[in-house]
Amino acid sequence: MTWQSIAKSPAAFAVAPNLDDYAAARASFSWAAARSGLDGLPGGGLNIAHEAVDRHAAGARADHVALRWLARDGGVHDTSYGELKLASDRFANVLAGLGLGQDDRVFALIGRVPALYAAVLGTFKQRCVFSPLFSAFGPEPIRARMSIGQGRLLLTTEALYRRKVRDQRDRLPDLEHIVLVGPASAEILAEPGVHAFDALMAAADDAFTIPPTAPDDMALLHFTSGTTGKPKAAIHVHEAVLAHYVTAGYALDLQGDDIFWCTADPGWVTGMSYGIIAPLAHGVTMIVDEQEFEAERWYRVLAEQAVTVWYTAPTAVRMMMRQGADAKQRHDLSHLRFVASVGEPLNPEAVLWGQRALGLPIHDNWWQTETGGIMIANFAATEIRPGSMGLPLPGIEAAIVARDEAGAVHVIDEPGRQGELALKPGWPSMFRGYLGEDERYHRCFADGWYLSGDLATRDADGYYWFVGRADDVIKTSGHMVGPFEVESALMEHPAVAEVGVIGKPDPTAGELVKAFVALKPGHDGDDTLRRELMALARKRLGAAVAPKEIEFKADLPRTRSGKIMRRLLKARELGLPEGDTSTLERPA
Repeated sequence: MTWQSIAKSPAAFAVAPNLDDYAAARASFSWAAARSGLDGLPGGGLNIAHEAVDRHAAGARADHVALRWLARDGGVHDTSYGELKLASDRFANVLAGLGLGQDDRVFALIGRVPALYAAVLGTFKQRCVFSPLFSAFGPEPIRARMSIGQGRLLLTTEALYRRKVRDQRDRLPDLEHIVLVGPASAEILAEPGVHAFDALMAAADDAFTIPPTAPDDMALLHFTSGTTGKPKAAIHVHEAVLAHYVTAGYALDLQGDDIFWCTADPGWVTGMSYGIIAPLAHGVTMIVDEQEFEAERWYRVLAEQAVTVWYTAPTAVRMMMRQGADAKQRHDLSHLRFVASVGEPLNPEAVLWGQRALGLPIHDNWWQTETGGIMIANFAATEIRPGSMGLPLPGIEAAIVARDEAGAVHVIDEPGRQGELALKPGWPSMFRGYLGEDERYHRCFADGWYLSGDLATRDADGYYWFVGRADDVIKTSGHMVGPFEVESALMEHPAVAEVGVIGKPDPTAGELVKAFVALKPGHDGDDTLRRELMALARKRLGAAVAPKEIEFKADLPRTRSGKIMRRLLKARELGLPEGDTSTLERPA
C-alpha cells in the first residue's frame, strides 16, 4: 500500500461487489434500464414510500427488520418492514385527517426516534412535502426555513417546541399544526393546533392506499445556505428514489442482508437520502442511533450490531482516530466490509487509518444538497487514490469547466488544471428548483452544465480531486453554514457595526466559524462583550452554527459597493496572498 493508491481486486471480496467492472457498468448504464430495480405504484407512477417500504412489506421481507433503534436509555427496539408500513399508513391518515394534502409542507424538528421515520414515509404517501430541520438549530434559522417553506405542520417534541418555536408562532402564519412526540403537558396540548403524536396515531386507521403519484411530483425540500441572502430551499421529487437506489448500490455497495449505519443527522440531506430512503429502498436493516457521537461507544455499536456497511463523516473519523489504531483488538469488527465518508474532503491519512484501525480503507465520495445523491465516489472494487473524491458514477457525466470572457462555459480537457466541477443535468435526484427563486435556480446552469460552485481538478485517469469552494459557504463538522446567517445574528447586538464571517481550517471540524466584528463608537471589544456575542449567536443560531471564535477589528475590508470582502479576511487570517484588491474601499 502506498500514498498514491490502494489497488483492489474484486476476487478478494468475501461478498461480490455490486459494481465489479467500472468501465463496463458506465458503458452499458441507462437510467431507464435501472428503473427495473423499482416496482412503481400498482396503477402506475412512482412514490418514494412505496419503493422504500410497501413493496417489501407486501413480499418476503415483511418480517425483515427495517429499523433497529438504539435508544438513549440503552434499549434496542426493532421495527419490521411490515410494522413500518402500518405506522406510515397511520401517519398518512393523520395528515389527511388534519386536512393536509398534495404539496402541503410537513417539517420535522426532532432527533433520531422511530416516530420520525413513520412520519417521513407517511408524508410521502399522502403526497405532502417533507422538510427536515436540524434539531441543534436556534429559533431564527428554524423560523426562516419554515417561513420560506410555508410549513403547515411541525413534528417536534415539547422541549424543542418550548425553546425554539413557541414564541415565534405569530411569525409563522402558515403553521397550523404542532404534533408533539413523547410526553406532552396538558398546558401545551391546550394551545390551538397542538396535538399529541401518540393520540393521533392511535385514532388513525392503519390502512392507506397511496394516491396516484407522478415521478416529478414534489417530495422534499432541503435547505442549503448561501453566502448572501436567505437560505435556499432545494426542491426534490419522487423520482429521486431511483438515484438513491442506484447510487447506494454502486457507491455504498448496499446488498439485501446488510446491516447499514448512516450516522448523518436526518436534518441534513445525507441523513434523508442515505439515512432513510436508500437503505429502505434496498430492503436492508438500518441502525438508528438516538445518542450523539462518542468514539468508544461508536466502536461498540459497530461491533455489537454487526454493522456491515458504515457511512459516516470525516469529522467523526478524525475524532475516532484520536482513540488510536487498535480498534480491531478491542472490538470485533469482522462483519464490517465497506466504509464510506461524505460531507467534506477526506484527507489521505484518514483513508489509510481506516485500513489500519478498521481493516478497511475509507471510501470518500462527493455530492451536494442540489444533486440529491452521490455523484462521484471511490467504489468497492476500484483503486482508491487517497485524497481523491473518486470517479463519476454510472449515469453521471462530470467535467472540469471554465468560463471565457464572454461567459461561455468550456470543458478543460488538460489533466491537473483547476476549474469548476460541473455535471450534465438529467439524473433523477437532480434538484428541480429553489422554492420561489427561479432566477437563482437558473443561474446554476450554463451551456448544458450544472455548475457546482466547487473547484476541482481531474487527473489523467478520470479521478476527481477537490480544491475548495468557489464561494464562502463554511463546512464545519459536516454542516453547511452560510456566513450571512451568522453575520445577521451578531448584527442584532446594539454594539455591533459590521460583521464578516469566514471558515477557518480546523483539524477536527474541517473548518470552524470565525467572526470578525467591528464595533460602534463607544464600545470596547473586551472579553465580556465577546461572551455576550457568543451567547447571542448560540441562542439565535444554535451551537452547531454559532462562531467558535470572535475577533474585534477597527473596521473590515469592503468593496466600494459596501460588500465585506470575506475572501480578504480569510487570506489575512491564514497568511495567504491577498490577490486582487483593486475593488477595496479602503485599507483595513
